[in-house]
Amino acid sequence: MGLVTALERMSNVKLRQAIALEAARLMYERTESEYFTAKRKAAKRLCRQSVKPEDLPSNAEIREQIQLFARIHEGDKRTQHLRDMRLEALRMMRLLRQFRPRLIGSVMTGHVRKGSDIDLHLFSDSAALITDLLERAGCQYDLERKQVVKHGEARVFTHIHISDRFHFELTVYPEDKAHYVFKSSITGKAIERASIRELEELMAREYPDLNLDEELQAVEADADPYLVFRLLLAPLENVKGSRRYHPEGDVLYHSLQVFELARERRPYDEEFLLAALLHDVGKGIDRAHHVEAGLQAMDGLITDRTRFLIEHHMDAHAYRDGTIGARLRRELEASPDFEELMLLNECDVAGREPGVEVGTLDEALDYLRELERENG
Repeated sequence: MGLVTALERMSNVKLRQAIALEAARLMYERTESEYFTAKRKAAKRLCRQSVKPEDLPSNAEIREQIQLFARIHEGDKRTQHLRDMRLEALRMMRLLRQFRPRLIGSVMTGHVRKGSDIDLHLFSDSAALITDLLERAGCQYDLERKQVVKHGEARVFTHIHISDRFHFELTVYPEDKAHYVFKSSITGKAIERASIRELEELMAREYPDLNLDEELQAVEADADPYLVFRLLLAPLENVKGSRRYHPEGDVLYHSLQVFELARERRPYDEEFLLAALLHDVGKGIDRAHHVEAGLQAMDGLITDRTRFLIEHHMDAHAYRDGTIGARLRRELEASPDFEELMLLNECDVAGREPGVEVGTLDEALDYLRELERENG
């Protein structure tokens, strides 16, 4: 009996490790965001029979495996990525100084992975005071109030999501909670958190050659192109296409269709995908000259290759129709990006279907941001 018990125990340990690895993969790839759900899905995939709760890995075990995935897949980029995220966190915390911000989560501990948010706790009895400040600073945000039932008690949490160079999740607590000890759902211990001063001291220790004030000034002076792209794209929801050529409806819906089709064909070609999403932004500025208007609005924010694809996407229609001039035909055919130009044309023509399901604008921009980081 002793040998059988030992073998069963060994089998359970291996199963626990396998579940932890599979759950970590699901969370690293952003298929799942909750530990409990990831564990259940991993156990279901790996086991035919049900698994006892005590045989499931802990949240801490899964987090260790997530960090292993991050080290393997991201390497040295992860170190630079963490530094940049901490700089962004400090910039936002200084902006929100009056609400006693505290940095928590993976950016604080250093356990960042693909798609990690910057998590801040803020303390105010009025979320409107925070959002007013964000609006004055030109930040794009969404306010969410979420009810969570735990131990039979319902609580409402206020979150502010900000789309910037990195994603922020700001959780707003009442002012009298500023000194409350929050505990980790992973370890059950008090969570690590840092005030502005503590984060500055942490960065001084870990990045001794970094001049914080100079770096932050450089970050603030460097406009985020994705914010500009969003400002150009969002109004297209209210710009209707011609019924003859665009039965699908508004220009934003068309642009998102074209982006989805382009992503199916060239999922890692950032410049091509940007052209697919942005090819009609000028229609919100000057419909009669939308190509020129769009390129002028994005001057300095896109590469020459993306610019070429947008500049000639209407010429590609004429090329297909056989109405293009001989000289321009030769110029386009001589371009190293001619194949992608005609592929963009295919997507442009196909992206005109009423009722097709597409992702949101923010999801498209998030995909492009992440692709940019992966491509360095």
